Amino acid sequence: MEEKKFDKNSIIGFALIFILVMWMMFNSKQNEEKEAAAKAKQEQIDKKQKAKQAKTAQTVQAVDTTASDSTKIKQLSSTLGKFAYSATLPAAKGGTTVIENEVVKLEIANKGGYVSNVVLKNYTKFKRDSGKLVELVKNNNSNFNLELQTSDNRVLNTKDLYFEPQISKVGDAQVLSMKLKAGPNEFLEYKYVLKNDYMLDFDIRSQGLSRVLNTSKPVNLDWDIKTYRNEISIPYENRYTETIFEYEDGKDDYVGQGNGKEENPEAVTYVAYRQHFFASILMTKTPFKSAKLTSDNLVHDDKKDTVFTKKLTTKAPLALTNGELDYKMNWYFGPADYKLLNSYDRNLDEVVPMGWGIFGWINKFIFVPLFGLLGGWMSLGLAIIVFTFLIKLAMSPITFKSFLSQAKMKVLRPEIAELNEKFKDPVKRQQEMMKLYNKAGVNPMAGCIPALIQLPFVYASFQFFPAAIELRQKSFLWADDLSSFDQVLKLPFNIPMYGDHVSLFPILAAIAIFFYMKMTSGDNAAMAQPQQEGMPDMAKMMKIMIYVSPIMMLIFFNSYGSGLSLYNFMSNVVTIGVMLVIKKYFIDSDKIHAQIQENKQKPTKESKFQKRMREMMEQAEEQKRLNKK
Repeated sequence: MEEKKFDKNSIIGFALIFILVMWMMFNSKQNEEKEAAAKAKQEQIDKKQKAKQAKTAQTVQAVDTTASDSTKIKQLSSTLGKFAYSATLPAAKGGTTVIENEVVKLEIANKGGYVSNVVLKNYTKFKRDSGKLVELVKNNNSNFNLELQTSDNRVLNTKDLYFEPQISKVGDAQVLSMKLKAGPNEFLEYKYVLKNDYMLDFDIRSQGLSRVLNTSKPVNLDWDIKTYRNEISIPYENRYTETIFEYEDGKDDYVGQGNGKEENPEAVTYVAYRQHFFASILMTKTPFKSAKLTSDNLVHDDKKDTVFTKKLTTKAPLALTNGELDYKMNWYFGPADYKLLNSYDRNLDEVVPMGWGIFGWINKFIFVPLFGLLGGWMSLGLAIIVFTFLIKLAMSPITFKSFLSQAKMKVLRPEIAELNEKFKDPVKRQQEMMKLYNKAGVNPMAGCIPALIQLPFVYASFQFFPAAIELRQKSFLWADDLSSFDQVLKLPFNIPMYGDHVSLFPILAAIAIFFYMKMTSGDNAAMAQPQQEGMPDMAKMMKIMIYVSPIMMLIFFNSYGSGLSLYNFMSNVVTIGVMLVIKKYFIDSDKIHAQIQENKQKPTKESKFQKRMREMMEQAEEQKRLNKK
């Protein structure tokens, strides 16, 4: 037997791969150094800015509260200018104003005028945290600030200044006006209007500030949040925590994962901070001319527990109209529920990661309606099982065509082997194989096309289940929460890439995929072309994949939501069942062999694909003949 050796092309290929990997590592290190330097520089700038803001805040706090209003204004005027007037109002004592409805409770701080606390009344944190209500904003984890540049060259931040609250009710809406006053008729106003919903109106307007502000400079908006952990699996929640934004008349995008990630879109109409199953969204009817959006990861590999997952920031300039501010906006604090967000008709459904292109269409028009219908009639664990069965049942005609093609190729296998022995020239061998396929009425690609058709549905499921808020804190069998991992054993140590726990559904899914691949390996081997010189041995690769795929399933799905693992387990089980039924009752090798022999006797007509392949083969053979000359 001839000993297999590495040829020159293989050695060159490995060398190029090694050089490419080394270059990528070197380039990555350089990028990390650049990011670190830029981050250090930005930290110095932020430190100076914070020191300046702290000085302003200290000046406000240090004012003598027992002094007269005129004395207070004198004490603060050197720092705050005309806005020293705001420190004389009752709101300067601090405190908050509450507005709430049946689904959300908001606290608005007098100092800064922004939302300082958000409680979602219908949602609790992970059950191991005693079922506390989800709070998207609390304990200064989020700030909303306008940086004002006055006509006398002062830089003031609204988060350090005091707003005067005035609450009223108009119909079924609660209206809260927060005014930062520079005088009796000169003010900056935040107006909040809350109805029976998660969405509230938010207007920013000014009156008489054209005489106070430097109208040649924009007012800079800053909004940041350190997202609280609300789920059991920190890595899983962190993976789906990010900034999504809409810009340039309906386009949408997101800020990538990792530290120091940044996007600078123009004409921005909304910015959404998604915290896996929840979202804080700022929308504006007058687009921000530009925005700087950044994301920093607060979860590190060595942390077993954490309070926050990411820090997300937005900086955008607000344009002045005739020296005044006038922006109609909206806030949304609530669940990242696809159906709910889609109902607002503001393109907010893009906040929920349903996938792009055909994957998104499958999720939006098939998975969401079907799963929603089933979930209304039965427990969600059972709904996943029925959902999987229905999807696989709908795919069964495609599966049948795939198995039929595999059976035909299996019948032709001996004749294909003879051609490989008879014709050593690859081009001539392929030509003879095409003739055989044409005579037998067999398309070698027919088994691949059905599998490719099913791939979008597989990928769509990887988008759908992690985003399905319906699964959150819903139990099934041993799983406490279908949106998180189904831990059955806590490990006293951490296994790299696997974790510090054992989930059962991924183990079942791995076993199912092993038996599925084991059962289909023979048919796949029958379809595989015999190994050619310089090409990888596909039969060996298939055997390797039988064992690699279940291991990958165990590793990557151990920390994923158990709903997704349950779906993959049932998907493989149902596929095995469908395959056995088709092979037993619908595939007859003897009939297929007889049909192929009958087809060989009939006059053949080339399909367009076969004709094109034959022409390509003939051109290749002619080129080879010319090269020899």
